[in-house]
Amino acid sequence: MEADGAAASFPLAKWRSDFSRAFQHYLDKSTPHMTGRWLGTVGVAAIYFLRVYFVQGFYIITYGLGIYLLNLLIGFLSPLVDPEIEVSDGPALPTKGSDEFKPFVRRLPEFKFWYSITKAFCVAFAMTFFSVFDVPVFWPILVCYWIVLFVLTMKRQIVHMIKYKYVPFNIGKQKYGGKKGPGSSSLSKD
Repeated sequence: MEADGAAASFPLAKWRSDFSRAFQHYLDKSTPHMTGRWLGTVGVAAIYFLRVYFVQGFYIITYGLGIYLLNLLIGFLSPLVDPEIEVSDGPALPTKGSDEFKPFVRRLPEFKFWYSITKAFCVAFAMTFFSVFDVPVFWPILVCYWIVLFVLTMKRQIVHMIKYKYVPFNIGKQKYGGKKGPGSSSLSKD
């Protein structure tokens, strides 16, 4: 009897392993295509918001999704090692003008940020097909509360960025290119 159960679960385990391997292969292939990945996520988000708009419900799921996305955004904008909390032997943000330049290392890398957002929208979309999650709420209060939470959280994050002098974006930063022709500098500024 146990042999039949093991034999029956083997094809399922093999299919799961093959699916997981193929899914990881496509995830790995999508890594360098940042613009395409984010456009796909915008498409998934648009489909989700259209579903919520036409169903006129599931506002509590959308609120929970918004809180989760805010949490991801804070992780994306935060340094790996917070200078207020930890002292690290590895790369850390410079705190004085005389400190050596250290690269900004995110607590949540861009790829994981994208993947988590996309996965969150897909899970939230799937939840809109189950009426048990359609809790009746007065949605304007949720929107106001989320906006207040967003503003206060972003204010705290921006004050932290100013205090420790870091910019989590590549806008205005120097870019170092590969070898150029003779007589040209490999340092270029945007």
